[in-house]
Amino acid sequence: MKQLRKFLKLSGSDRHLLAITLILLGAMRLGLFFLTFRNLLKLLQKIDKQNVRFPFETHGSQISVGKIVWAVNVGTRYMPGGAKCLARALTTQFLMNRYGYSCELRIGVAKEKGGQLEAHAWIEYQGRVAIGNLPELSRFIPLPSLEGVKL
Repeated sequence: MKQLRKFLKLSGSDRHLLAITLILLGAMRLGLFFLTFRNLLKLLQKIDKQNVRFPFETHGSQISVGKIVWAVNVGTRYMPGGAKCLARALTTQFLMNRYGYSCELRIGVAKEKGGQLEAHAWIEYQGRVAIGNLPELSRFIPLPSLEGVKL
């Protein structure tokens, strides 16, 4: 009940953004579970090119990068089971592209102390980490960018 009151106290645009973000986070989680990564990226590109309108979306509104990151962080807290870094990064990238911000999805790998491979995804915007920052992010070696790769 407390969470519902908090949600209802938000401005209309924040409520809309948070609702869209929750839908996208859930869709990304399902997409990552049921589709190959390549096919999910193709689907996201197709949706982005068709400029599909979302429920609750107000036409022509501009949302800041900070608000997008806020919505993904808050949405993750309310998502049953949370959301892993890749779903969070893909959701952030989709929203940033939607609102005209050029960003880059980064995926990096590192070896754990036991020798196992570990991966992490984050979004970079204007040379800085927008979402997915970790205290030890520098230990992850970024894979080549997916920019311009034909899917």
